[in-house]
Amino acid sequence: MKLLLTGADGFTGRPFAEQAARAGHEIVALRSDLTDREALHSEVLEVNPEAVVHLAGISFVGHAHEEAFYAVNVVGTTNLLDALLRLPHRPERVLLASSANIYGNSACSPLVETQVPAPVNHYAMSKLAMEYMARTYADRLNVVITRPFNYTGPGQDPNFVIPKLAQHFAARAPSIALGNIDVEREFNDVRMVCDAYLHLLRWGETGEVYNVCSNRPFTLQHVIDMFARLTGHQIRIEVDARFVRPNEVHRLCGSADKLERLLAQHGATLRSPPLDDTLEQMLVYARSIA
Repeated sequence: MKLLLTGADGFTGRPFAEQAARAGHEIVALRSDLTDREALHSEVLEVNPEAVVHLAGISFVGHAHEEAFYAVNVVGTTNLLDALLRLPHRPERVLLASSANIYGNSACSPLVETQVPAPVNHYAMSKLAMEYMARTYADRLNVVITRPFNYTGPGQDPNFVIPKLAQHFAARAPSIALGNIDVEREFNDVRMVCDAYLHLLRWGETGEVYNVCSNRPFTLQHVIDMFARLTGHQIRIEVDARFVRPNEVHRLCGSADKLERLLAQHGATLRSPPLDDTLEQMLVYARSIA
């Protein structure tokens, strides 16, 4: 299948392209800026894809320019869907990556897809707006929406906390400045997320939303302790107020029941590497670029 992939050069796009190619798909990376409507429409028409995986967007919650979340994540996605409507043969499937951040702070755990959204930052709000906008295309495009919970792996931007920790432990730095280390998150492996996307590309049901998660949350302190065990190095944690977000989501843990039921119908399961394997791979990567 010819797949148009947005965000092909990003943290998720690179391993996804590799896994999709191994599965026999032809990957075509989108090069146009999502906010350049005419260039985007021309490129989509030229590619004429059989399916689309939309991973491009601004994902760092602390991004300095709040308006960019909406320009890229909402308007850019609208431009892409409009371009797909112009194709002579519309794609078999359009997979859109949203985010579990749309759930915000909730007393419910693990979170299911029917949980009422309560976004607490512009990133989450833009992703929720993207979801609502995309649903208006459901009668014309086969759209499937994913809500991945936190995930990591080699090559993730060090603005994110796990690759930042990997760099500091690999370098045996004496200290590291962090925000709130009592937050609890799933820290899934990017390979698992890519695996889920490939399955949903094949079997996801039109108009449905799927959590991509493991229901295995860890405190950030637990991750720090694992890095210390893997490296034999102790690091001093310095809490820096600049990294403490006023609207911090304290616990984010999802239910994968809906996705697992879908996969079970087709005799499939997700590859889900253990956290220590993920962290070890990140240490190897951090040392390789030092």
